[in-house]
Order: sequence, then structure tokens, then C-alpha cells
Amino acid sequence: MLKKLFRPEKLGRWEIHEKETIDEIIFRTIKVRNRLMLELMARGGMRVGEVLKLIAGDVDDQKLIIRNPKSGKSSEAVFIPKKLADRLKDYIRARGIEGDQRIFPISYTAARVMVRKAGTLVGVHLRPHDLRRHAATYASRSGVPVEIVSKVILRHANLSTTQRYLGKVSDVEAVRWIENLYG
Repeated sequence: MLKKLFRPEKLGRWEIHEKETIDEIIFRTIKVRNRLMLELMARGGMRVGEVLKLIAGDVDDQKLIIRNPKSGKSSEAVFIPKKLADRLKDYIRARGIEGDQRIFPISYTAARVMVRKAGTLVGVHLRPHDLRRHAATYASRSGVPVEIVSKVILRHANLSTTQRYLGKVSDVEAVRWIENLYG
């Protein structure tokens, strides 16, 4: 009986934000630095810590090198859209950021506050990791194979870790996919 009384609360599911909501958050963000950071998390699937550790020398066109990633490897690659890569390079050039300097020299706390405020602009509670989850869920629901979502976008070692990221499929979405396949 005591076990039942003091059982730890089950972790709730997080909200998966629609693409339109994330796009609106990004487009309403005026400050270039903040917009780039939001896009790297939402379009590249990067963790906030990875974004903050980026140095100018890590940017190689559409490929970003993550040094000392969470996986324990010496480095990993993140791939980003061409338009985002061009804006990131322009930002680095315009600010005269050297190869060994951090692109976004702010604290983790400041980054979390920036993301929260960006979400407030459109009336949603937003955390940095919600943007990473969005990248995975959007890719998956756009037809990207789960192996690519797992190994390339999220850079997970196991598919089971990725499956926890992907949101529940609504009835409307299930019907749409069945219609696309067989309708």
C-alpha cells in the first residue's frame, strides 16, 4: 500500500507544436542571433547546448561539426538547410567572428529565457528541447524514414530513443496517411 501511495508520478507527454506555430515563432523573432538559434534547434534538430558551443570554424557550408557531443564521440555532423547555412555564414562574417570564437556567446539560462519569450509571442509554452522534438516529428510526418530521423537529424545511437521523441499520431492524421497510401 505504501508503494502505491508514494509511487513517483508518471512523466507527462510533452506537447508537439505544429510546423505553422514553430514557423510563426521563428518569423516573429526580430533579433538575428535569436532567430538563427531558434532555426538551428527547429530545423537542424540541435540541442541548445550544441548551439551555444558552436564556433565559427565548425561551420562548413550546410554541415556543422559538433565537438564533444552528448554521445561521447569526438565529433558529430549536423546538416542544415541551405538558406539557414547562408544566413549563419552572413551573421558570422558581419560580426567578424573568428574561427575559434563562439558564434552565440550567451549562457544556457539566457538561451532558455530567449526561447520561452519567443514562444510567448504566439501564446505557447516553449522550451529549447521542444524545438528539437519538432524537428524530429516534422521530418517523420513528412515521410522521412525513422532511421534518417534517428541517425542523421537527432544523432541517436538507438531507434528506441527516437521513438520517444515522436509525438502521438492523431486520428485525423492516421486517416490522412491511410488515404494517401490506399485512397
